[in-house]
Amino acid sequence: MAITVKKLANLGSSTSLSYLMSKNQKAYIQALRALSPWGGIIRRDFSLGAGQTGSSASSDTSEDGAGLSPKEFQTWHNGGGVFHKSASIDPTALIEIGAVVHPKSVVGAYVHIGSGTVVGPSVLIGQLTKIGYNVALSNCAIGDSCVIHNGVCIGQDGFGFFVDEKGNMLKKPQLLNAMIGNHVEIGANTCIDRGSWRDTIIGDHSKIDNLVQIGHNVVIGRSCMLCGQVGIAGSVTIGDYVTLGGRVAVRDHVSIVSKVRLAAISCVTKDIKEPGDYGGFPAVPIHEWRRQVATQFRTSKKRVS
Repeated sequence: MAITVKKLANLGSSTSLSYLMSKNQKAYIQALRALSPWGGIIRRDFSLGAGQTGSSASSDTSEDGAGLSPKEFQTWHNGGGVFHKSASIDPTALIEIGAVVHPKSVVGAYVHIGSGTVVGPSVLIGQLTKIGYNVALSNCAIGDSCVIHNGVCIGQDGFGFFVDEKGNMLKKPQLLNAMIGNHVEIGANTCIDRGSWRDTIIGDHSKIDNLVQIGHNVVIGRSCMLCGQVGIAGSVTIGDYVTLGGRVAVRDHVSIVSKVRLAAISCVTKDIKEPGDYGGFPAVPIHEWRRQVATQFRTSKKRVS
């Protein structure tokens, strides 16, 4: 995963996208697809049961499921949820009543999908993954043995806009996917956006708390821990074994090396290139931040006295 993070970080150095975007929208979209290391195609080795149901045959439905007929959906035998006839679902999966699995999705063995959850078109869910209530999955792949808590949203469009020559605010295309590794846990009401020029990636064994925002094109390594209300802006690259305390903010296009810990309510405004503990706004090595706090405390105390 560390090699993948480094390779993806190098992709972000291109400055030609803004030129393409202003000159030729079609060329810009093609460039976005080309920059993805997966070519815009979700790939993951899932362990699916030999007796999975459904058909992988192509249908005439669009990517967002528009134009579907209710007659194409059936009730799943285990739990009472509904699924499209083109979805591939392992017979051991549990789909609770009120959950919906859309066309061409793949659901692995012993997956548990809670009521109110929507699995969008072409979503992949690996074996032994548990998905809570009212989860929205689109444009994404979820690995094996993951836990997705209630209200999580994965794979929606990222927040990307540009101003044209007439001053209008136009949306940047968000065409790629969100890739969630194996043994990942994602807390309630966390949002992970799909990629625009590279896939958003969460590495294996990473743990994410409630109410975390992860922007488009973010790459997070393995065994990272993100505490509640962390906000990560777009195109950030984070190495392995990184811990972000509560309400840490990371600005866009920043890189954080592996084995970094950030104190709560810190703000990362530039690359962190050395492992260690950091804190403050802007984030600096922890000992320096503590000296800053102590100096400020002594100065304010003298003014009061």
